[in-house]
Amino acid sequence: MKYHRRLIRLKGYDYSENGFYFVTICVQNKLKLFWKNDNKRADTSVRPYIKSDQIIPYNRIGLMIEYWLNEISNHFKNVFLDEHIIMPDHIHFILIINDYFGRTHRSARILNQLNKIVGVDRCVDPLLGNIIQWFKTMTTNEYIKNVKTKNWPKFDKRLWQRNYYERIIRNEKEYFGYIQYIKDNPKN
Repeated sequence: MKYHRRLIRLKGYDYSENGFYFVTICVQNKLKLFWKNDNKRADTSVRPYIKSDQIIPYNRIGLMIEYWLNEISNHFKNVFLDEHIIMPDHIHFILIINDYFGRTHRSARILNQLNKIVGVDRCVDPLLGNIIQWFKTMTTNEYIKNVKTKNWPKFDKRLWQRNYYERIIRNEKEYFGYIQYIKDNPKN
């Protein structure tokens, strides 16, 4: 019997289109790696992270995740990180893709290929899947390096679950609802 994975993306939707996206990415096997005291072997010798009016108990792993989340906007042209939170075993964030010139998906792919040939280091194809793949790759590589050099806890096969959850934010009410959800998540 062949296993078929359920498609969770909106069929026919162009994920490089301008828009707001609510994204959740979970750690494989629900390992609680990103906050202090959730894993005794994690390096927890770091001061608390203050986000708005909340004190979030990130450990060094959580701070590394925070760093790479903030790097998304530096790596992907016209992509901006909005509200976000790192929980012990998952992250939530809102990404904004805002291409002022409104390239078509096809022209974005052509520009991306040309930039690779010319050697431009900033990706111009902000497909949501590409963004998430890049983020997972960067964080996994850094995590593996720190397992070897700083005795961070090992993970089994992969750091992140294979897929991710995304929701296209369609209006202002949804947008503010997701912002409130992100802000309330640590309390819940």
